[in-house]
Amino acid sequence: MNNKTFKTILIFLFSLVVITILINLNIGFIKLGLADFIDGNAQNSQIAELRMNRVLAMFLAGVSIPTSGFLLQEYFQNPLAGPSVLGITSVASLSVAFYIFFSQDFTLPEFLQNGFISISAILGSLLLMSILLIFSRKFQDKSYLIIFGFLVSALAGAVVSILQLYAENQSLKNYILWSFGANNQVTRNQLWVLCIVVLMGLFLSFKSIKPLIGNSLGNQYAKSLGVNLEQLKYFVIIASSLLSASVTAFLGPILFIGIVVPHFSRMIYSPAKLWQQWILNMILGVLIMEFFSVISELSQFPINVITSLFGVPVILMMILKNKQ
Repeated sequence: MNNKTFKTILIFLFSLVVITILINLNIGFIKLGLADFIDGNAQNSQIAELRMNRVLAMFLAGVSIPTSGFLLQEYFQNPLAGPSVLGITSVASLSVAFYIFFSQDFTLPEFLQNGFISISAILGSLLLMSILLIFSRKFQDKSYLIIFGFLVSALAGAVVSILQLYAENQSLKNYILWSFGANNQVTRNQLWVLCIVVLMGLFLSFKSIKPLIGNSLGNQYAKSLGVNLEQLKYFVIIASSLLSASVTAFLGPILFIGIVVPHFSRMIYSPAKLWQQWILNMILGVLIMEFFSVISELSQFPINVITSLFGVPVILMMILKNKQ
């Protein structure tokens, strides 16, 4: 495929993204007009703001999670690597659970609360990724990393269950609401914090793409090209943790999107240029997340339930296909 084909695909997907966003803005119990979104004093301006926040949250999630999955898959050279499978999402969820269950006695301004939630999720993810890289040196077969991720996820789930058992009623309610992935509950201040962290993660992702091209050709060849493999490792760790943990902190655990979107991107267009693959991942990710948000509003299902119902069969097909 040439660049002209790639541009055609991008234009088509971008058009679908715009249509899906417009549909998402108009989904709800109350019909809104253009004035409600523009005029802050309009009758339904608050509802319009909630819908705008929902669309922006899904946009940021659609950019972040597929990018995190894309970086991990390219670095580990494993199509099943992703923030949910490697346990990053689970550990971020565990960190948020600790914050929710043990911070109910402290009164902090909203912006500080948002910052601490994000920091706790990111620190947990960074710790896991560091441990993961230490173990990766001991495993000749990188498929063991997937098993390691599942074990970490199970352990994190067990600890969360213990916390829930002894939690107070209000803390337990807050955690359950958060775990459902309530994209309608994201405030504008939370979006500001999320946007800042996502931009930091995207910057590191941008710095990682060129070294990843050399890394895909083998360590010795990458070193001959002047690729700093140690720096690349830290860029991938920090970028993937920032992107996936920040979204998990404010939107709950959104599972499997980090695996499925890169897989679909390769099916649509699989060039040698990782730049093109990364751009395609982000646009396709936004399209899927906005579409799932529409389904969530129509069905009243939590967003993470929808992503799991969609992701599990796709990953199962991927495993069967690789087996064949």
